[in-house]
Amino acid sequence: MDDLDFQSTELGKIQIADEVIQVIAGLAATEVPGVAGMSGTFAGGITESLLGRKNLAKGVRVQFTEDKRCSVELSVSLQFGVNIPEVCLAVQENVKQAIESMTGLAVDAVHVHVTGVVFQAEKGRGDLA
Repeated sequence: MDDLDFQSTELGKIQIADEVIQVIAGLAATEVPGVAGMSGTFAGGITESLLGRKNLAKGVRVQFTEDKRCSVELSVSLQFGVNIPEVCLAVQENVKQAIESMTGLAVDAVHVHVTGVVFQAEKGRGDLA
């Protein structure tokens, strides 16, 4: 994904990398009660295991549009027993607010894909794929 050319002045150019937006969105999503974690790809899980560090952009895709706008797609796993539509709406609102307040970008859409449900016994068994 290409970086967003945010602003150009006589002093220089400001760019925002798509990974920055991914990290902001991922952190904002996991702050919402009921979200067990972000779901990424199998390859991303192996990379996390080998490098030994958390990929904060896991499960997030960002697409920039014209005039400082973006849309976000999230893949999340929720805790068992939560109201899925309520939690997803809270995720959408929190992610939109976080991106807009930290970057000044307008968020056109936040698409939430629920890819799994985590039971209490599974919480301590490591990371989600």
